[in-house]
Amino acid sequence: MHCRELYKITILVLMITGGATAAQITYSRDVAPIFYQKCTTCHHPNDIAPMSLLDYKSARPWAQAIRQAVLLKKMPPWFADPKSGHFSNDPSLNEVERQTIVTWVEQGAKEGDPKDLPAAPSYADGWHIGKPDAVFDIGEDHVVKSASPDEYTYFTVPTNFTEGHWVRAVELRPGNRSVVHHAHVSVIRPETKKSGSASPARTGLSFSDYLFRTPNGLRHMKPDSPVVNDACSYTGPEIDRLHIAGEGALASYLPGMPPDTYRDDTAKWIPAGAQLRFSIHYHHEPAADKPPVTDRTSVGFIFASAPPRHPLRRLDVDNDFFAISPGNPAQEVKQCATFDSDSLLLSLTPHMHFLGKDARFEIQRPGQKPELLLFIPKYDFN
Repeated sequence: MHCRELYKITILVLMITGGATAAQITYSRDVAPIFYQKCTTCHHPNDIAPMSLLDYKSARPWAQAIRQAVLLKKMPPWFADPKSGHFSNDPSLNEVERQTIVTWVEQGAKEGDPKDLPAAPSYADGWHIGKPDAVFDIGEDHVVKSASPDEYTYFTVPTNFTEGHWVRAVELRPGNRSVVHHAHVSVIRPETKKSGSASPARTGLSFSDYLFRTPNGLRHMKPDSPVVNDACSYTGPEIDRLHIAGEGALASYLPGMPPDTYRDDTAKWIPAGAQLRFSIHYHHEPAADKPPVTDRTSVGFIFASAPPRHPLRRLDVDNDFFAISPGNPAQEVKQCATFDSDSLLLSLTPHMHFLGKDARFEIQRPGQKPELLLFIPKYDFN
């Protein structure tokens, strides 16, 4: 008897629930606020994304593709394992946001009342950091080579700074976004030699002795270079640049990456007489019937009004001396760096190329076990 009553009640509840009509989701009221907060940094006119999501007319033709990308969690792009920590620049959608977008598409991707739209963000077609105090470009309208889809090229230009400058914002701006895959700009400090002193004689091979470059500028390690897959535990003969956390680039450009704007109490130093070295990876599909493609990438600086409390540095902790054993689906490669003073770690940027599979960053404080800072379970070079 009790079972029969329970059965009837259950059916009644299901019928009422099934008969309810889901609220209509619209672009103007429900979806646009999500796009404005999580997507339009890239998806606005004249930027890297293939379409704008700033208005209904631009977004509507892409509704099914948006639904698919959201369901597969391909968009917004974020590759860090959520268990490895919280990051201030994480654009990931929460479950409510994801379901809102999916339901919007499944209900027919309606516009709704435009009066419901929130204020749209504005994006300058020029510099995102504001008007720079100084701008430097690569010094030429570079014609991208047509013989290969990939080209790695370097340009060095003088700053002509007569005095050093602290910079609080740096923006590396591609001249032609359609062909600039990624780019870096580094500071080359002027040589300072003490009078009467001679440079110490180098013993052994230098790092450059292990390298060769292909005609398109791609750098390779020579086949007879030493192999040290685990540089953290290596105790053999000294190898140039194996155990050095080298000074990294001043700034980088990657699709979707915002320009560097530093905290009020931090800045980076560019000394008087410095040069700027641009390292650019161009990628395009060559075609005989297309005209030559050119680029003139530039970098803009905003100077700090006073010396910072905390000078900023970028350190590259890498290991070029590794080899992937035949048939190994997951070759582990390690590198370590030791800080000799208290430091504040602000960001982490893993970088590998096509064969990179995953990346893990750990920190080990004195007397403590290693602590996981960042884990990228599915690394994607693109």
